[in-house]
Amino acid sequence: MSELKIVECPRDAMQGMHAFVPTEAKIAYINHLLDCGFDTIDFGSFVSPKAIPQMRDTADVLKGLNLNTSSKLLAIVANERGANDASSFDEIQYLGYPFSISEQFQQRNTNTSIEDSLHQVEKLQSIAQQSNKELVVYLSMGFGNPYGEEWNSDLVVRWSERLFKDFGVKILALSDTIGCADPSDIRTLFPMLQAELPKVEFGAHFHTVREKATGVIEAAYEAGCRRFDTAVKGFGGCPMAKDELTGNLATEQLLAWMSERKVETGLDMDAFQKAFLASSAIFNS
Repeated sequence: MSELKIVECPRDAMQGMHAFVPTEAKIAYINHLLDCGFDTIDFGSFVSPKAIPQMRDTADVLKGLNLNTSSKLLAIVANERGANDASSFDEIQYLGYPFSISEQFQQRNTNTSIEDSLHQVEKLQSIAQQSNKELVVYLSMGFGNPYGEEWNSDLVVRWSERLFKDFGVKILALSDTIGCADPSDIRTLFPMLQAELPKVEFGAHFHTVREKATGVIEAAYEAGCRRFDTAVKGFGGCPMAKDELTGNLATEQLLAWMSERKVETGLDMDAFQKAFLASSAIFNS
């Protein structure tokens, strides 16, 4: 089995907050996370400030980060302009792009069709390759569809194949956008995907409630998933979620599950405890 990768997502945790988090506070918190040894930090996004006002200071945050760390940086982009902005920074290794296999959600999320989004993937991949970055594509609605559109495991496999074979995307994170992932579907999906596309790294970006978290972690890990997106205390999630309590998979729940099974996470747990405590300054919890 490949090594476990944990992608900590302060960007996802903060982006929906109404009150603007001061740039210095973001820097201080993300620096705590950088001390922990996460594989990757999803730290910000280069998108329209009108769409995500909380992330308008991403470039300034980047300037304040202590990057004497093994962690790599990922920034979310939604179009060529954002990709070009992010690619101008050598410190950023990954560009993340949300691609929906639901036509309705693609329209709601990025105001484009799936076909237009595919063209966007092609352009972003070109920008990423020219700037020595790697494109990470998030498959929104990867575990279900609330709009009555077709959804099944074969559909997820077909889109994954197209993104890899037509555009060369080698990291795909299945996103449980609305917190509906069923452990049985998870156990089916990952082995299918890994068998069809062994050169692709598949991850899980779960939105869930704490009561269901253990079930989805266990199903994904036992099905061969070794890349997990998390957020301290489970903050964030998708504003489209049916349940307002649905947030990101809590980092501490994933770590507890791994610890119980003696799976090595590679994290400095003392540093993580400091980051956990520091999160209160951001999220008032």
